[in-house]
Amino acid sequence: MRVRRVSLVAGLAVALLLLCLVAAGTGQVRVPPAEVLGSILHRIGLDIGPTPSATHGESALWVVRFPRVVLAVIVGAALGCAGALMQGVFGNPLAEPGVIGVSSGAAVGAATVIITGAATFGGWTVAAGAFLGGLAATAVVYSMSRVGGRTEVVTLVLTGIAVNAVAGALIGLLMFFGDADAVRAIAFWQLGSLAQANWAAVAVTAPCAAVGIAVAVAAARRLDLLALGDRSARHLGVHVERLRLAMVAVTALLGAAAVAFTGVISFVGLVVPHLVRMVAGPGHRLLLPASALGGAIVVVAGDLAARTLVDYQELPLGVLTAVVGGPCFFWLLRRTRARAGGWG
Repeated sequence: MRVRRVSLVAGLAVALLLLCLVAAGTGQVRVPPAEVLGSILHRIGLDIGPTPSATHGESALWVVRFPRVVLAVIVGAALGCAGALMQGVFGNPLAEPGVIGVSSGAAVGAATVIITGAATFGGWTVAAGAFLGGLAATAVVYSMSRVGGRTEVVTLVLTGIAVNAVAGALIGLLMFFGDADAVRAIAFWQLGSLAQANWAAVAVTAPCAAVGIAVAVAAARRLDLLALGDRSARHLGVHVERLRLAMVAVTALLGAAAVAFTGVISFVGLVVPHLVRMVAGPGHRLLLPASALGGAIVVVAGDLAARTLVDYQELPLGVLTAVVGGPCFFWLLRRTRARAGGWG
């Protein structure tokens, strides 16, 4: 078991590292992976490997590519971990930040900050607005899907649909009352993109994602006990409601970190944990970090495709993930229904 855990995590980490090297070197100024790695090693004081030979290659890497790739890793890890965490907390395979409204709620919070021009927390204000919006949406969905001490799958999904619809309407109203700049900024949220990535965004999102993932991994054993059912978990010493509330807050933090500077990127948190679970099994000690790495791989690859599939244009990342994730969601619905013998 330990060998499988180490092998899976190490394999995903190596795949992510190689993908990042390729993604950082791909663009109008092409830099081979060996030169990308050499540039990093020289920056940290190791005189190993070649440096970029292309004109402006060094600037392209450190000003444009590296912050974008690092932010993609952070966003993907946050979404992957948040999806696995939410599925464990709610005990069903259909939960993920986008489906139950966390992402759209966070977008409403961030859009409100954009429209009002609030700057209470300086560079952290947008992220704070996204966090509060995501937390509010999660609280609404969680409270309305609880019936008789249980969380019903159908009620959860339907409530999430309703919350997404309301959030979409609120975003539309904010765009109606906003000026041209605000409308463009809010439209950015709805499409999802890493085009505005920079080191300042990395500095804001990295601590949020790191804290959220660390807290989630620390609660892995209690999440495993929660999978046995509320009653069994209580008998084994787990404070079920306290754990659920804490993990909901962590999910909102991860969701806010993911969308604060990139907009809504759907389906990553839904699909990646399921793919990882097929290999790693249901144990959260392996599922959570592996889902984080898997989510990072998907978002880095998606962003690479978004900016290279069409010459001199960039496709919206959120649209690409939705095109791929939508059919996967349909498959998941049918698979879950078949295993449960129907919803009724």
